[in-house]
Amino acid sequence: MKSTAISPPPGTARSTAHKHQSPFDPATMPTAHTHARPPARWPPDSRTVADHPRPPDRTPSRLNPKPRCRNSSASRSRTTSAPAPASPRIDPPTHPRPPRSRPAPHASTESASYPRSTQCPARRQPPVYPRHCPPPSAGYHGSSHDRANPESRRMKITEIEVHEISVPYVDWLAHPLNHYYGLSKRYVYIAHTDTGLEGLGEGHALYDREFLDQYIGTNPFDWIADQTSLCVGTAMYDLMGKAAGVPCYKLFGQKARSWVPRGSWTVSTHPKKMAEAVERYAHDGYTWMKFHLSPFENIFDQVEAMQAVAPVGFKIHYDFTMHGTADHMPELLHALEQYPISGCFEDAVDAQDIPAQIELRQNCTLPIVLHHAPLGFTHDVMMRAADACMLGHAPIGNAMRAAGFFASINMPFMLQNTGGHITTTMVAHLMAAAPTGKFHFITTAETLADDVVNERPEIVNGFVRVPDSPGLGLTLDRDALERLKNLTLPETAPWIIKSRFANGTMMYDIHDTAQPIHMVRPDRRKQINLSFQDPISTEYWDDDGSTEFKQIFDRVRREGVYLEKP
Repeated sequence: MKSTAISPPPGTARSTAHKHQSPFDPATMPTAHTHARPPARWPPDSRTVADHPRPPDRTPSRLNPKPRCRNSSASRSRTTSAPAPASPRIDPPTHPRPPRSRPAPHASTESASYPRSTQCPARRQPPVYPRHCPPPSAGYHGSSHDRANPESRRMKITEIEVHEISVPYVDWLAHPLNHYYGLSKRYVYIAHTDTGLEGLGEGHALYDREFLDQYIGTNPFDWIADQTSLCVGTAMYDLMGKAAGVPCYKLFGQKARSWVPRGSWTVSTHPKKMAEAVERYAHDGYTWMKFHLSPFENIFDQVEAMQAVAPVGFKIHYDFTMHGTADHMPELLHALEQYPISGCFEDAVDAQDIPAQIELRQNCTLPIVLHHAPLGFTHDVMMRAADACMLGHAPIGNAMRAAGFFASINMPFMLQNTGGHITTTMVAHLMAAAPTGKFHFITTAETLADDVVNERPEIVNGFVRVPDSPGLGLTLDRDALERLKNLTLPETAPWIIKSRFANGTMMYDIHDTAQPIHMVRPDRRKQINLSFQDPISTEYWDDDGSTEFKQIFDRVRREGVYLEKP
């Protein structure tokens, strides 16, 4: 009886005739893709290669450099002429090369749901997501609070009120501030939602209805890290916090501090008025006071008057408004450093002169503050041109981005956004979540006698506590809003700057509140260069109806600033 060799079933062990089994056994390797052609087995069973029909090879290789295709002439000739000669027999190698395997697909994904390009790692194309699974970038899907409270996700803005208000200054500062800046006006924005929430914001910019329409019908959470508007963005964050039931600082990141340093503000004026400002602010709990130096007053007369009444620990923040005088700044700063009341120097040289900023910082014992950064607080900060940075009226998204950069290089910074208590509270929330927001912020709210909210942040030893109530933690006083909307304050007409030098020389100039920068940078009119150290004192000469006032006023209008001998 003949013995018959039985081939092992596919996927089992090979015939014992193959003693040198390769470690890369195709029979034991899993198929790469569900729809891919399984790799050829070599040999598939105990039969010889000659017993298997050889399929046409359409892949170029060293032995077959010109592959045949289905429509080639050789393929067509087989149907009309004699069969083509058989290919020469090629014995298989003793150790066959294993077939190239493809990477296994994801276990939870069918390959048919993706285009073929995604199966090849070399072609890095974005995957095509199934219809039931939208991609992660398909809009805001809500926070964990939104998923727990669907109402906040469906919340929409329905209306934004805009109110112009006029706010009087506090009595003891009203005279110099009215002569510098004129009336204090700003705009209050109240955003409403279909869930009955109100969000408060304020600023000095007046937006038209077309601009505000982009907010109508949107969710306040669509405006996270908004870089469009600071005042309307404040109202959006107030709504977000109220909807989520958390204070605004939790929307910016982890809390870095509960008490935020806050400074006070005034203008350069007569030394006696400067000393009064120090006494009043120190009594109110402040430990910092900022002012812009003016060449119409002698800086050392002012500093000595303030030093005489300042309590221990009270500091002055000097703002030089990027120089503009005939002073040698290293010498001037060194002289001011000798006074215990001196705290820091802001923009002591031209903003474009970064090497000078670096040199001042290297030779000055007090902090150098950079406000007007020519490179946008990037390379200028990394070159250590300052000890601290100041952002002025930056939109919320810009402030958040800058705060992250400052934290990455351990750079202290401060915010300066002028306004009322809405602005003050929003700045406190921002600074509370900024790791390096350690410098005193400025808002000038302490110079105003009234406001549209019920709360008044209390200053304790130079700090204000950030609220823990939802949103900003403020409530609108509608009565105060209506009162300040209907308040009519007198305008400040142009007046004469009447200055007297120590030798008796008189100098006359005109100031218009429409250009308040003139009081601190008179050089921009390109008429005369002064010094912060000049022995000079100034009085504000309003129109008293006299003939002398009219003559001098008309002369300055014609000739510009002029000097008169004693």
